[in-house]
Order: sequence, then C-alpha cells, then structure tokens
Amino acid sequence: MKPDESSPEIPNPTRRQWLLRLGEMVVLAGVSGLVAETAAGLLNGRQVAPDPQPGLTALPPGLYDASQDHLVHALGSAGKMWSPPPGSETDYIQPNAFPFQPLFFSPEEFRVITRFVEIVLGDVDPAALSQATQWFDLWLHSAAGVREAARHLDSMHRALAVAVYGEESVRDLESADPQSIARAGLAALRNLSQERYGHEFLQLTAPQQIDLLSSVGAQPDSPLRKFFDITHTEAIRGYYTSAAGLKELDYKGNAYYPESPSCERKS
Repeated sequence: MKPDESSPEIPNPTRRQWLLRLGEMVVLAGVSGLVAETAAGLLNGRQVAPDPQPGLTALPPGLYDASQDHLVHALGSAGKMWSPPPGSETDYIQPNAFPFQPLFFSPEEFRVITRFVEIVLGDVDPAALSQATQWFDLWLHSAAGVREAARHLDSMHRALAVAVYGEESVRDLESADPQSIARAGLAALRNLSQERYGHEFLQLTAPQQIDLLSSVGAQPDSPLRKFFDITHTEAIRGYYTSAAGLKELDYKGNAYYPESPSCERKS
C-alpha cells in the first residue's frame, strides 16, 4: 500500500492492519538488514488507511497498537539485556540490584535449600542455580493462594480443568499443601543431620551432605522423602526454564529468525 499523506495514521488499527505493520517491521529490521533507526524512520513516515470502524475511541500505543520504536529495538536486541529506547511506551523488567530476599524461606533456610538444590542439579551455572532456587521459593510462597483459587473454581471451569488435566491432577491441586511438606521436611533434615553427624546440614562436608540425601530413598513415606520429591521436581523445573537450561535443551523459541530454521537430526 503506497503512503498517502492525506490519510492520517489511525490510533486503533484492526487486527489485520496491526499484523501488516508487524510484518513490515520484521522485514525492515530483519530480512533487509536495516539498522533500527532506519527502519523506525521509514515506518514512522508510513501512513495507513482510515479506520473502517468509525466511532472507536483511541487506545494508547503498546498493547493494542504496536510501538514501532519498541518493536525494532526488540528485534535488534536478541540475546542481549534489553533496555527501553528513549520515549518507549513499554516498560522492561530490570534486574534487581539488591540481594534476593526469599518470600517463603528464612535466609538461613534458603541457604540450606540452595545447597540442597545444588546437590540435586549437580554442576550447573551459578546463575541457573540461583534462578532455580528462587523459583522454588516463589512456588512455595504462592502455593496457598493457588490452592485457594483452585477450590473456588466455578463448576464449568473445574469441569474444563478435569477434561484437560484429569480428575486426579485437579484434586491434587485442591488439596496439596507443599508449604507444610517443606516445613516438616526442613525440620526432618535438621534432625537427621544432628542425629547422624552431630552438626547442622550446612556444616557437614560435601560427601556427608550427599550421603544424607542419598539415604532419603529408604524412607518412602517420611517427611524428608516428601520434601525431597517436591524439591527435586521444582528444582528441575526451575533449571530447565532458566537461560542455561533452555540452552541445554537446545530450545529454539523466544528468538527471531529471518527464515524458518531447518530441523537437523542429531546422531
């Protein structure tokens, strides 16, 4: 569509027009190899047809009307720490400069959890370890609210959840109390460490810590085994959603490709 200086740019485009503009952005910023400033300048000068749906109120740019500067900046920042371009309507989540403060665990408990997860995951990137332990803390902190929300689903939404995930999974979400399991498990770990070695868990040597956790398998219904199971599950979930874990999985999402990558079979 040729630019038409007599046609004002619409503040509330239709879905088709928004997708066309997004397609232009991808072509200009990626395939053609234009720098972000050039692509933004070209798009800022392009006009679109009048809104075929009169009477709609203007919406702010961002969620409904893609910010051209923001999209070009995002496409040109793959693999980098993003910072908003000047005047961007979109806010970016910035890394917290302050030390992490756990929401569920006490600082001392969180140090125990960090060592626990480190043993479970093995030799992993420290940043990925930090993300996994922070995820576990957030998951436990949110557990009571999630359970309460699950118990108050209306009948239609619950039926849908059962159809998708199964009755057992839904009942588990409504009744599970991982916070109590974590509290009981930490107490059991503390007691077992004192009984076997006469010291707190963090004061043990690495072989002693590993030996202590390895003995959990012999106690299938114990509080410590239940705690080990949820820690193991959520540590793995936290790790494989971190940048290092996704790279290990060779995850191809969250990236821009000027053309569709081929599927290569690995021997």
